[in-house]
Amino acid sequence: MLTTRILEQGRMRKEPRQERARTTVEAILEAAARILDRQGWGRFTTNAVAEAAGVSIGSLYQYFPNKLALVEAILRRHFDDVLSALRFADEHTSRIERIEGLVSGMIAAHSIHPSLHRVLLEDVPRGRISKSVHQQFESEYSNLYAKLIAPSERFGANPRSEVRAQVLSSAIEGVVHDAARRGTLRSPALKQELVHLADAYLTALESDHNALAIRTVGANPRSG
Repeated sequence: MLTTRILEQGRMRKEPRQERARTTVEAILEAAARILDRQGWGRFTTNAVAEAAGVSIGSLYQYFPNKLALVEAILRRHFDDVLSALRFADEHTSRIERIEGLVSGMIAAHSIHPSLHRVLLEDVPRGRISKSVHQQFESEYSNLYAKLIAPSERFGANPRSEVRAQVLSSAIEGVVHDAARRGTLRSPALKQELVHLADAYLTALESDHNALAIRTVGANPRSG
């Protein structure tokens, strides 16, 4: 549960145990994300969030001690959405299904509040958010992309595996984030081209490995 994970990191004052309390917390987080997305960090205040969520400021402070705690909770929720897309992609069997699942999930994760990611990365003061939030995300994020690439590396892990995972993730991230800024995330053509880009990259990796296998066999013919 999102609220439990936030509490475990020491950012929430208490865990909402009853359904009504959980609904209140989700309303607060949704209002906070909406304000950050539409108005930016400069107009982001706990009073504005409480008003938009339809709760008293006292109710907000029961769970979030300040606006940075709210931002961290929003960031965790965004990271959870991105990781969920990667985990979902990993459940598919064929490569094209994994790629399509990943691209669809990434687009969906950035479509709800398109400007939110930019605000979180560019406007919120650096160093004010717990480093563990980013470290935990980056670790699983990299591992999941490595798993996506692994089937194309037929001889096991390659010295370049980590770099290749970084290249693919950066390419997909870059296109999705740019589309969010441009307002073109829902374009079917964009999704098709992004799937094609990822598929072409993984196909190229397979071709490299096949060529290497042929060269290796040619250089080491069987004696007989």
